[in-house]
Amino acid sequence: MYLNYFDDDQLGHTAGTMASIMEDLDLSITQFSVFGSLLTFGGMIGAIFSATIADSFGCKMTLWITEVFCISGWLAIALAKNIIWLDLGRFFVGIGVGLLSYVVPVYIAEITPKTVRGTFTFSNQLLQNCGVATAYYLGNFMSWRIIALIGILPCLIQLVGLFFVPESPRWLAKEGRDEECEVVLQKLRGDEADIMKETQEILISVEASANISMRSLFKKKYTHQLTIGIGLMLLQQLSGSAGLGYYTGSVFDLAGFPSRIGMTVLSIVVVPKAILGLILVERWGRRPLLMASAFGLCLGCISLALAFGLKGVPGVNVNVTPTLAFIGIMTFVMMFAAGLGALPWIIMSEIFPMDMKVVAGSLVSITNWFTGWIVSYCFNFMLLWSPTGTFIIFATISGATVVFAWCLVPETRGLTLEEIQRRAN
Repeated sequence: MYLNYFDDDQLGHTAGTMASIMEDLDLSITQFSVFGSLLTFGGMIGAIFSATIADSFGCKMTLWITEVFCISGWLAIALAKNIIWLDLGRFFVGIGVGLLSYVVPVYIAEITPKTVRGTFTFSNQLLQNCGVATAYYLGNFMSWRIIALIGILPCLIQLVGLFFVPESPRWLAKEGRDEECEVVLQKLRGDEADIMKETQEILISVEASANISMRSLFKKKYTHQLTIGIGLMLLQQLSGSAGLGYYTGSVFDLAGFPSRIGMTVLSIVVVPKAILGLILVERWGRRPLLMASAFGLCLGCISLALAFGLKGVPGVNVNVTPTLAFIGIMTFVMMFAAGLGALPWIIMSEIFPMDMKVVAGSLVSITNWFTGWIVSYCFNFMLLWSPTGTFIIFATISGATVVFAWCLVPETRGLTLEEIQRRAN
């Protein structure tokens, strides 16, 4: 379902594909940076409306809407004859992905039992990493237009799959459709399962949240949840994930490491690392995995900073820079896949009450996409300024993420969404 996301993320960012797009359409580095950042800008626009659309029409209908944007965007990119259509396509795909980024973790959290909620929500990240691996590999030898056309296929698969998935029982309860809520919940839990207690918890939670206004989000009782949600999204993007994730091939080339080899190796290791995160999210819990992942990002950025800091230094072996850069990129990408890529979205889907998800979910998602847009646009210019300085900044922010998680992020493993709200309040 999410191959469309990461195919597009990597579309221009393996070294060969980036060069071919710039050559085919005669783009400058500034124009390409704008193109690269438009996914996140479109994501920000999608995030603004994501929670409102999901709250008004349900998660299932929202997923239908996302595919309209994604398919339109992919077609525009594949058929682009100039920068205008290329940018418009990227922007449309970004809107679709912005909608997906909110509604998918929320939908999964609302339909799964508490014992496997983290595992199922983390599976979103696993599938994204399958898309990353596919794009890393295809970008080495396929035309960027062919990759764009391939991006349409997962969208079509999702359109067919939506005929077979139910609406969220919590959304049905919020709309006063209690009987449908029970029917869907029974189907999700199995014919033999006793759903009476869970149904009552959902109905009570929905009734209690019905009187919450948008202004309530900024009241003292929700300050902690809001700080966690916004803080994690800021730190996720400011750690450099948007920049390094989009321009991995360029960093390999800058360090003197063959980008095709690097991208191929990444395509092999990124999925197993996400599988490890899928296993550990319920065994370790959200908080320990988040701290371990952020610490790994910090180490990866330190390795990259050392790589570029030692580049060209007299007496230093010429192989030191590409070797350290390879180690740094591998560490960063694998540790991001194992934790920080998914956990902010998982935690966001769990900590806010039902009606607060409309405004809180939009605000948190907008924060993520706006920050990602800034980082993805500025990344190339930061590398021109100082590769060493760039990765020192990212290492510092990743280290701050460890402290943030230790001090503020609660553990939600093994709790129902209603139990999480009772503890928070």
